Amino acid sequence: MRGGLAARMARLLAALLLAAATATALPARAGVFDDEEARSRIEQLREQLRGEVGELGKRADTLSRNQMDFSNQVEAIKADIAKLRGQIEVLSYELEAAQKRQKDFYVDLDNRLRKLEQPPAETRNEPPKPDPALETGAYEAALANLKSGKFKEAAAAFLAFIKTYPNSSLAASAHYWGGYAHAQARDHAGAAELFGKFVDGWPKDDRAPDALASRVASLDALKDWKGSRAALEQLAERYPNTDAGKKAKLRLKKK
Repeated sequence: MRGGLAARMARLLAALLLAAATATALPARAGVFDDEEARSRIEQLREQLRGEVGELGKRADTLSRNQMDFSNQVEAIKADIAKLRGQIEVLSYELEAAQKRQKDFYVDLDNRLRKLEQPPAETRNEPPKPDPALETGAYEAALANLKSGKFKEAAAAFLAFIKTYPNSSLAASAHYWGGYAHAQARDHAGAAELFGKFVDGWPKDDRAPDALASRVASLDALKDWKGSRAALEQLAERYPNTDAGKKAKLRLKKK
């Protein structure tokens, strides 16, 4: 479109120059061309050229605005994709946790049925077991705060869950997502502590390398260079074949 407009402008400019040359030659060729008609034609060409220039300028401005709008849309789409990836990760682990809770529920139900079939044993002063429904509700409440972006509330809720249910089957996820919530709330000390406890408590968990990499980032934010290097060395040594472990190796070589 811009090329066609430029071509028309070039043709108009050529016609204008030709008309101007013709007008200049009028004294020598009197009687062949009419002076007033030539000047009128030149003025028409000038007006048409001005109109074409103005149109080209408007289209250039429109194109520039469209490019800026497109660039802003691309950045917005990138941000949305990053947010969706985070939500997918949360939902994936939530599904995994729900499946594990269901399995634990059936195991617990089976154990209770077996006890009912057995003769009553001697009464012992055992501490009461936590209510599974309350335990699950506390964890899901903390996770809901995390998914809705209430990071401070989520961090506090995960800490309370860990303290109340230290032996829960959801303890690993509570430590991991608790560390994530602390990091998002800019509580890097709390994040580094929870990520460290997660790696120490569940070193074979698939999330352990990422948790250790997140601990490094939190220690960097605290400018704890000694602790950060120690975490990097641990990451490179324990998980050398993971993406996080390979990045840790490269970073250690640069130091």
